[in-house]
Amino acid sequence: MPPTSTLTFRFAAPHDAAAIRAIEFEAGQRFVSVDMVGIADAPPMEIALVERKIAAREIVVAVNADADAACVGFVMFEPEPARFYVQELDVLTSHGGQRIGAALIDEVAGLARERGVMQLVLSTFRDVPWNAPYYRRLGFRDIAPNDLDASLIERRDMHIAHGLDESKRVFMRRDFA
Repeated sequence: MPPTSTLTFRFAAPHDAAAIRAIEFEAGQRFVSVDMVGIADAPPMEIALVERKIAAREIVVAVNADADAACVGFVMFEPEPARFYVQELDVLTSHGGQRIGAALIDEVAGLARERGVMQLVLSTFRDVPWNAPYYRRLGFRDIAPNDLDASLIERRDMHIAHGLDESKRVFMRRDFA
């Protein structure tokens, strides 16, 4: 496994779309180990969505800086007026444990700061080790259900409409000075 020092981070380019979908699918297979086969069986994002997010510069990829220049992880986000919403973070399991996910979150935090935004928000599974417990180690804190604003309630309702069990999920935020 290459160390993170051999990685570069950049906005995704159109030629990265297939790799992003493959990384998402491969990362989803981990959910079999926590009896969430429905997540593992889910198809990757539609190519049109990935292409729109790439065109909007709302996906950052981690890329091997060596000869193959392969994408090994990505973070997809949505800028909002007062925060950035982290929609998805995936790293190939072959590159796990190298703090690539943390570096991708830091990249998005840097982009948010450049725009004068001082908060990241996300929604994730409460008890899956590489979900909420991981994000807590990165400085995210749970948002109590009563503290969800209209935008987050709308996202929660969309999750429910897509079949996610929101009783197993939590919204989280990371503020920075």
